[in-house]
Amino acid sequence: MIDKTFVIETSETVPYKNIALEAFLLEQVEKGACILYLWQNRHTVVIGRNQNAFKECRVKELEDSGGFLARRLSGGGAVYHDMGNLNFTFLMREEDYDLGRQTDVILRAVQKLGVKAQKSGRNDIEADGRKFSGNAFYKSGGSAYHHGTLLVKADKEAAARYLSASQDKIRSKGVDSVKSRIVNLTELNPAITIPSLSAALRESFDEVYGVKAEELEKSEDKKPHLIELEEKFAAPEWKYGMNPPFEFQAEKRFPWGGIELHFDVKDNTISGAHIFSDAMDGDFILALAERLRGAPFTYKAVLKRLANNAKDRDSDILYAVDIADMIFDGVADQ
Repeated sequence: MIDKTFVIETSETVPYKNIALEAFLLEQVEKGACILYLWQNRHTVVIGRNQNAFKECRVKELEDSGGFLARRLSGGGAVYHDMGNLNFTFLMREEDYDLGRQTDVILRAVQKLGVKAQKSGRNDIEADGRKFSGNAFYKSGGSAYHHGTLLVKADKEAAARYLSASQDKIRSKGVDSVKSRIVNLTELNPAITIPSLSAALRESFDEVYGVKAEELEKSEDKKPHLIELEEKFAAPEWKYGMNPPFEFQAEKRFPWGGIELHFDVKDNTISGAHIFSDAMDGDFILALAERLRGAPFTYKAVLKRLANNAKDRDSDILYAVDIADMIFDGVADQ
């Protein structure tokens, strides 16, 4: 039975810091307590734990634009976060977990702001037949959380751009996202803002649990552990290395000839490569497969391997850049 409630709202907008704090709170939550954590990420694609980053997101385009790719602990699909989106997390011990009660906090909050909403399926909350909140769930060490997005005035064009990764160039055993029609709450009530939604959530949280929530402050003595968690979630090994094994294939014709690539990728490393081409410069093409085996599946690593294979001739450098761009722009079907 929950008899203590806490709320914490952070002004931090770097996803790795926010996901780290979420994981930290999960470790710390006590029996009989529920924590409501409110947070925002700037210009971020967050993928589920069991997803393939390259299949879900235009990774190169996102990172070239200064955005962040983040992988969360929970399952589910990929989502785009910006400052027009408010994220929530309910954290408690497993025996205190009550999805209906937690969802009721969200429904009440938006109803206070004039939006008639309802739960849809297991993971979504909708209004006017469109989704404004996607939810996911996670349990570990006897604790659990339920978290999700709340679209207030999110950039839907950016979401469509960065989440429109190619579905046909990668064959993966990972979990694919399910596309849904989405709506911003401001489309339903233009007066809604991030601060007004935050205030409504706090008020609803108190009403649903019947307890006045206390403000929870970050514990300074736990700061080293928070930094450790942040480093974990920011590490390439977590963001990309957690990708399920996948096969990649693409082909394209350049002025210098056509090329067809087939890769096997495991632990985010190219474990096998087969390359076919009608390019006139056979020596460069012939060495490509061997050069690429063992390379990390990132733009910089692949370009470096290809450039090392290039001679001093301008044509070989051109081939290297064209092929690297093809692979990673091709992943995103750009």
